[in-house]
Amino acid sequence: MSSRVRTLVVESWEDFQAIARDPAYRSWAFRGQADARWPMYSSLSRHVRTYGLHRDSWREQEQRILRIFRRKAHHFLEHVPDRADDFEWLALMQHHGAPTRLLDFTWSPYVAAFFALERATVDAVVWAIFPLAFSRHRTVRVRGKTVRPNEMGPWRQGNYERYFLAGERAFVVVGEPPNMNQRLIAQSGTFAVPSLLDEPIEDILSDYPDPERLIVKIVLRTEKIRDQAMWEMYNMNITHATLFPDLDGLARSLAYELEFHWAYDPRTMARFHDEPEA
Repeated sequence: MSSRVRTLVVESWEDFQAIARDPAYRSWAFRGQADARWPMYSSLSRHVRTYGLHRDSWREQEQRILRIFRRKAHHFLEHVPDRADDFEWLALMQHHGAPTRLLDFTWSPYVAAFFALERATVDAVVWAIFPLAFSRHRTVRVRGKTVRPNEMGPWRQGNYERYFLAGERAFVVVGEPPNMNQRLIAQSGTFAVPSLLDEPIEDILSDYPDPERLIVKIVLRTEKIRDQAMWEMYNMNITHATLFPDLDGLARSLAYELEFHWAYDPRTMARFHDEPEA
């Protein structure tokens, strides 16, 4: 990871809450990951790299799986996106678990903390990025090439193939398709879309002017803060059942429920209140 990415280390839940409430992080987007060592690669990037697809095949194979999904998914959909709306099709693929170049972010630091800590066993991370500084109405020079993010976003017809599949310039945009699904709404979600598959988002943004204003890595000391953080978020009703408002979300939330009980601590069996006298 580039040394130009600013890193904050959080030792307590109170310290994280202070960051979340800080006006300096208003309008930032957040992403939680269970291991602070993991770079921010998309699921598509991880797949083509992990399973050894030749670099020369990446563009054609990415186009191919989008084409397959677009041809067959209509059998299962109540609303079929416009065929030319690549961004909405990619968001739909992402929603259902297909490998895409989209990375899930949220406008809520607490939702990001939930995803970071829920199954973490080592130091976790919440990545924070500031889209207004690099993804909206601005021309910037990145690695010697001009980038106009608002004009190059995948929400404009033809841009996905022109700028993202081509992979000729290093840039990242952030946004949502016009039709948002229930999960995206429940999670206050948005997407970061990198133009390159072979570099994590933090490396691309670190080559922008003033990267300290664009991206922050917030390392969470899981061992110190997870118990309190998960209890606090449970009380805030941040669970899989609320973030994934469907049967799958309910089922996933039951692992979370294993850790909690209204009357006692399942780890220590210490009761929260004395039993009432008979």
